[in-house]
Amino acid sequence: MDVGLYGLHRGENVDPDVLARRARTAEEAGFESLWVGDHIALPDSPDEPGRLEAVVALAHLAALTSTVRLGFGVLVLPQRQPVLLAKQLTSLDLLSRGRLIVGVGAGYVEPELAAMGVPLDERGARTDEYLAAMRAVWDDHPFSGNFVTYADVVQRPRPSRRPPIVVGGHSRAAMRRAVRSADGWYGVYLTPDEAAGALSGLRDAVKAYGRPEGMGELEITITPPPGPVDRESVRRYADLGVHRLTIQPLDADMDADLEAMARAGAGLWGTP
Repeated sequence: MDVGLYGLHRGENVDPDVLARRARTAEEAGFESLWVGDHIALPDSPDEPGRLEAVVALAHLAALTSTVRLGFGVLVLPQRQPVLLAKQLTSLDLLSRGRLIVGVGAGYVEPELAAMGVPLDERGARTDEYLAAMRAVWDDHPFSGNFVTYADVVQRPRPSRRPPIVVGGHSRAAMRRAVRSADGWYGVYLTPDEAAGALSGLRDAVKAYGRPEGMGELEITITPPPGPVDRESVRRYADLGVHRLTIQPLDADMDADLEAMARAGAGLWGTP
């Protein structure tokens, strides 16, 4: 099982020196990937730590590192214009030399979606259509939908590859989207027991909707609740068939945790 690091876009990590130090330490420690989340405008709350914009943050992490993979966990797709986003993702994948993993979700924060001009009841339909629109522009095809239409345009450079698409979310609609149109599924802040329930639902979705021929096995990524993850929990996730854990140390513990992992190697958190 691979081990990624989640959270370098938020809290103390918005400081450029802290972000650079932690990203480089994580790469040296043997993390397989670095993941950032996506919120553009949230309701005011004393618990909101502040965060960097996801595409900018991951592009900066690409420049700070050289081998670690780079993931969105996840982009709120309906609040991003898909033709522009396709160009951004191609550019990021090329500049990172093929290290990008594109996680997408439908979103759930109604005031944020409204601020971006997206009615809450359209978010699922927009997510499906925007995924199709991005794939079409990557393949030089025109596209006509309910929310986006284009023709007689192409993007250059073309992507050297299709970055893997990971769909986040625990709803039946999200699992259907993952099964039918994605390379992987992403679950956030799930304990081993919660992950077991979610993966049972995912298996039901595979039976109900069918996996398209040639798409292969869904890669499963889980972010446990923030804080330390012990070896027994790692073993339980592995036994469930999880392919990747993206852990989120608490800000106050992150430097110590990363330094300990750098000393011990990735096996400190790897599958026993």
